[in-house]
Amino acid sequence: MTEHPVISHEEWEAARKKLLEKEKEFSKLREELTGLRQALPWEKVEKDYTFDGPHGKETLADLFGGKSQLIVYHFMYDSEWTEGCKSCSFIADHYNPSIIHLNHRDVAMVTVSRAPLEKLEAYKNRMGWTFKWVSSFASDFNSDYYVTFTPEQTQKGEMYYNYRIGKFPVSEAPGISVFYKNAGGEVFHTYSSFARGLENFIGTYTLLDIVPKGRDEGALKYGMEWVRHHDRYQDASFVDPYVKLI
Repeated sequence: MTEHPVISHEEWEAARKKLLEKEKEFSKLREELTGLRQALPWEKVEKDYTFDGPHGKETLADLFGGKSQLIVYHFMYDSEWTEGCKSCSFIADHYNPSIIHLNHRDVAMVTVSRAPLEKLEAYKNRMGWTFKWVSSFASDFNSDYYVTFTPEQTQKGEMYYNYRIGKFPVSEAPGISVFYKNAGGEVFHTYSSFARGLENFIGTYTLLDIVPKGRDEGALKYGMEWVRHHDRYQDASFVDPYVKLI
């Protein structure tokens, strides 16, 4: 940072205009990618999934809540954990206030985790979130959408995640999936994204990308090592559970 070039206003503006052309190219490519994503073929959801929700048992179709489109965030929360994943919590901090706006565009958004409902409710209250959170503990939903791994897969390091087989440090993984329900009540899987594809939903990263130091993660053991549960940034005793797994 101390050796960064400093130039006149006229030179700076010329450099900024040059970068603006690249930003416009990027915006057009993003619009093209959005079109391709929306044109992706669908697959019909044939299996019946049941979730434990705040008002009792609910099917996947029930989670739409009268909307035709549903976004599911696959939140990492193993049934044995005492709290939710800090990185998923970071992402949830961003989408929680967006849901009321999504609802007015015919979109429901629900968070799904493996942990029992009572754990989810307690953690949700701790974090001050208002989104709907249901448990998939009694169904195959998480494994069918590639965000929960069996002990055998974990031991062999053969987890199918982000559309390839490889290793993952824990039994749960993050992701986001999109579904559509037609007038006849049929449900279709239209899109899923995992790993760095989830960065699109993290507004903090978007803001960090415009400041001089950027994300400043190069010296960390992994990208999100700096992230804390939002009520733990002042906790000097915090020990990152993921560092020893990397």
